[in-house]
Amino acid sequence: MDKTARLFRLMDKLRHYRHPVTAAVLAEQLQVSVRTVYRDIQTLITLGAGIDGEAGIGYILRSGFFLPPLMFDEAELEALALGLRWVEGQGDDELVAAARNVLAKVAASAPTDLRDRIHDIGLLAFPARDDKGAAFLRQVREAIRRERRLQISYIREDGTASERMVWPIMLAFFDRSRMLVAWCELRNQFRHFRLDRIGQLVVAKECYPRRRMQLTREWRLEMKHQHQGAS
Repeated sequence: MDKTARLFRLMDKLRHYRHPVTAAVLAEQLQVSVRTVYRDIQTLITLGAGIDGEAGIGYILRSGFFLPPLMFDEAELEALALGLRWVEGQGDDELVAAARNVLAKVAASAPTDLRDRIHDIGLLAFPARDDKGAAFLRQVREAIRRERRLQISYIREDGTASERMVWPIMLAFFDRSRMLVAWCELRNQFRHFRLDRIGQLVVAKECYPRRRMQLTREWRLEMKHQHQGAS
């Protein structure tokens, strides 16, 4: 591997870490020596890369740093194409537009325009089947992002209707349905709601009283305990 390719790979590895990563870890991933990582880090810094850290502690790429032109292998292009086509099938116009914008940005940051290559990749993703649930996707995503309470009219599988005030924390996309994970004020516990069974939905102006990150951790822990109890 020549030095230019190695520097690109090192930058790509640094992009994956939100916290400092040691030269030893980077060296193992790149299959080079720790000394080589130290030298390459200094080279990148000299070239203007926004890398913070020092030997023995770790390195991190500063947020907002503009990366040099990106290089993609065949598997990475297939992942981009499949991801874009999957998003296009979810019935959320805002996400579709966002996915296409990402593709345009990726193409612009590459040495050659990748759009034709991605278009011709032989991978398909079929659209989701619960068209009714798609009507609320944008509102639910916004509520999750802003940590806003949701008032919903919900119809259970047996036909029972209820009014709920919930704290949305996660939206899961399945082949046949989309599932909202939320804390339910009525039941005082986590509940899962299928979007295609929601009759009406209103995003409240106020935020829910706890942070979504903490609620998500509690939900994951609860799911883990349920799984362990069932096994």
